[in-house]
Amino acid sequence: MLKRILFVFFVISVSFSYAQKINWVSFNEAIELQKESPKKIIMDVYTNWCGPCKMLDRNTFQNTDVANFVNANYYAVKFNAEGNDKVAYAGQDFSNPNYNPSLSKRRNSTHQFSRYLQVSAYPTIVFFDEDAQVITPIKGYQNPQQIELYLKIFKDDAYKNIKSQEDFNKFYETFKPEFKS
Repeated sequence: MLKRILFVFFVISVSFSYAQKINWVSFNEAIELQKESPKKIIMDVYTNWCGPCKMLDRNTFQNTDVANFVNANYYAVKFNAEGNDKVAYAGQDFSNPNYNPSLSKRRNSTHQFSRYLQVSAYPTIVFFDEDAQVITPIKGYQNPQQIELYLKIFKDDAYKNIKSQEDFNKFYETFKPEFKS
């Protein structure tokens, strides 16, 4: 009986260790990586207290299809909108001068870079092109099938051909989701 329990524990632990995870880097690292090998950037702007942010991590970013696609096509950045990271972008330095470490698990002051990106809701996913220019922010929780649309529309630059709601509707009608729940 003990051998069976140990075997089951071993199988479960091995399966978790092989689960695909997104290779998160800092924003500054993503900018440097772009210089050597251009790729778009996907940035998850979150806060520690945000429930939908935690759902996005658990349900979407841990999804194997999402993780595989992001790792293959993007540099992935996790950015705490109330954290104290230093960010250099567009010739400016951003920080959180009012950051209070004793509030790290609760609401804290908003990071200057979050304000610069005009993030006003959490989670927000910000997409950047290969030159680190903002394409667009996507506000709110996205399940794997919802985020798939955005991942693919930005990866292939299809968004550049969408000038109206009608253009988007035509794109959406031909879109075939492949990611599983």
